[in-house]
Amino acid sequence: MDTAKQNSSAWDKKVEEESVYTRAVSKEIIERSRSGEWEITVTTGKPVPRNWFPKSLIGLNILCLASGGGQQGPVLAAAGADVTVVDISKKQLEQDQLVAERDGLKITTVLGNMTDLSTFNDGEFDMIIHPVANLFVENISLVWNEASRILKDKGTLISGFTNPILFIFDDEEDRKGNLVVKHSIPSSSLNGLTEREVDEFNKSNQTIEFGHTLEDQIQGQIDAGFVIAGMYEDDFGGRRPLDTYIKCFIATKAIKLTME
Repeated sequence: MDTAKQNSSAWDKKVEEESVYTRAVSKEIIERSRSGEWEITVTTGKPVPRNWFPKSLIGLNILCLASGGGQQGPVLAAAGADVTVVDISKKQLEQDQLVAERDGLKITTVLGNMTDLSTFNDGEFDMIIHPVANLFVENISLVWNEASRILKDKGTLISGFTNPILFIFDDEEDRKGNLVVKHSIPSSSLNGLTEREVDEFNKSNQTIEFGHTLEDQIQGQIDAGFVIAGMYEDDFGGRRPLDTYIKCFIATKAIKLTME
């Protein structure tokens, strides 16, 4: 199965269904962002601390990586940054274009895979914003390495990702309120499926998701040339059973440091 093609199609469908992560920010949020009252999320609900950013975003070259949907990109553009949004979903990028046209923002959108950023030059960006998305690719070292390559020295990578504990449970039972351990980590949505079940999964237009180890998430950034400078946790806001026991999302601030 072509994972990228499947996930691209699935996210286009999510836009049509108006999934929460595809709903563009309002005109009011853009107006507040222009006046300096802005915030973004890279997990589910908790805003990224403002002290993770420079005091001013004016003129800062920011890449919003796998970040379509008209959410992070437009806010940062309204706050003064030069924003490029990369996403695998054409319809997600259309949400960013919609806000840009509605509110007079300049946003560059690029249809592409987060594992291949060859369209960009080495050291092109000051900052990368990468909300929870690397669960949709199997090899996240490609993401970290590409992010490091296109960031300037001492550039900042702000990432959200999933705590792998979420993926050890049976998803259907979890949504019923039952925590039933089923999978080992690393994991894939296709693990344990028969050929017929994989075919049915493909036809259902669902996203293929991968549960990555914390070592791949955190040490993976370090191996790519980053130093972890901050972190926090987030949850589903009480919508899932695991919220009672643990937070299932992590955000990190990482600084690229070129060692001589």
